[in-house]
Amino acid sequence: MLHKIPTDTLGPLGAPMVHAVETCVHCGFCLAACPTYRELGQEMDTPRGRIVLMKEVLEGALPLSAAQPHVDRCLGCLACEPACPSGVPYRDLISPFRAVMQARLHRSPGEKLRRFIAAQTIPFPARFRFAVWLGRFGKMLRPFVPSSLRPMLDLAPSQIPPAQSWPPVTPARGERRARVALLVGCAQQVLDPDINTATIDVLTRNGVEVVVPAAQGCCGGLAWHTGDLKAAQAFARRNIAAFPSDVDAILTNAAGCGSAMREYHLALRGAPDEARSHEFCKRVLDVSVFLHRLGLREGPPGGARALKIAYQDACHLANAQGVRREPRELLRSIPGVELCELADAQICCGSAGTYNLDQPEIASSLGDKKAAAVIATGAAVVASGNIGCLTQLRAHLAKRGSPIQVRHIMQVLRDAYLRDIGL
Repeated sequence: MLHKIPTDTLGPLGAPMVHAVETCVHCGFCLAACPTYRELGQEMDTPRGRIVLMKEVLEGALPLSAAQPHVDRCLGCLACEPACPSGVPYRDLISPFRAVMQARLHRSPGEKLRRFIAAQTIPFPARFRFAVWLGRFGKMLRPFVPSSLRPMLDLAPSQIPPAQSWPPVTPARGERRARVALLVGCAQQVLDPDINTATIDVLTRNGVEVVVPAAQGCCGGLAWHTGDLKAAQAFARRNIAAFPSDVDAILTNAAGCGSAMREYHLALRGAPDEARSHEFCKRVLDVSVFLHRLGLREGPPGGARALKIAYQDACHLANAQGVRREPRELLRSIPGVELCELADAQICCGSAGTYNLDQPEIASSLGDKKAAAVIATGAAVVASGNIGCLTQLRAHLAKRGSPIQVRHIMQVLRDAYLRDIGL
């Protein structure tokens, strides 16, 4: 029975978790949308199954060890939310459950070390860049590296682009139509910093002044989705303090970052700054949404040759933020572009933050399937709105020997303005 859940021992996150459990009617509509169910075919690896497991753990009827493998295998892609006719807020259960149970989770020494390394490097660009550099040498010693750390070596790119930086303020070109603050991210700064450069270029071309707060940091998504509540709260507080209030919006160009920032109010639930976090969350928008609402002042030029572009829905854009139409319409605004849809577009590519490190077999299978779907479109370019998806697509397309370019939506738009996308 639901009343058996001891909410008084769960802290501020208890009420959202109980509400999510109560909302589920166990209808099973989520099964077809769940990537892990498609991969594993087990009831306990579905949202419905995990809800039952988490409920019984919270009630004390089931040991955490019985539920942990299935909870760990959840990508957090939230494809279950739009598929659910009852409106179960699954996000209010999965991340809070991991946070509340963090101290009780059993992990091997190797797992603990891998998670520690990820938490202490990925959110910090300078450290992450150095870690990637070390990983290139570590690959030569792979047979001698503990198996728990090998996924980190396998995913380390062979090379990374030179570091880039951005001025504190980039003025709008022509008449200023808006003023925004931009989150430049952490992993993105290392893996593909040109995404930020392209974003600023497209915004300023369209009359938007762009502020890049110097004191900003990681969005906290990595910590939040792995149950490290203390770190997630610290990142949230840092960004709430860093971003100015005199802007029209706080923009993100990474779906995972935007989703995490829009959940600051949940991570800070019950804290003195919860009310302030609610106001902050309301101001966070994906750059595609902001540009679509504002309207492109200067439409990207076209050319004589058509270009097929496949669009891949990032889970934390489509499912977590409900953003599907805006990126597509921005891409269609480029004359000569034919936009292609992917088969099983709602299924996660398998990146999901550090999921590639924690569940490499499932992540690799999902990534290969997504690459196959991209290739099947016959497109020359695949565009998406999240650095994790782009990295995953790039790796799996390369494994299949595909020449398809992998680009962020803002890079495609910027390249169109520069007449540099093959049009």
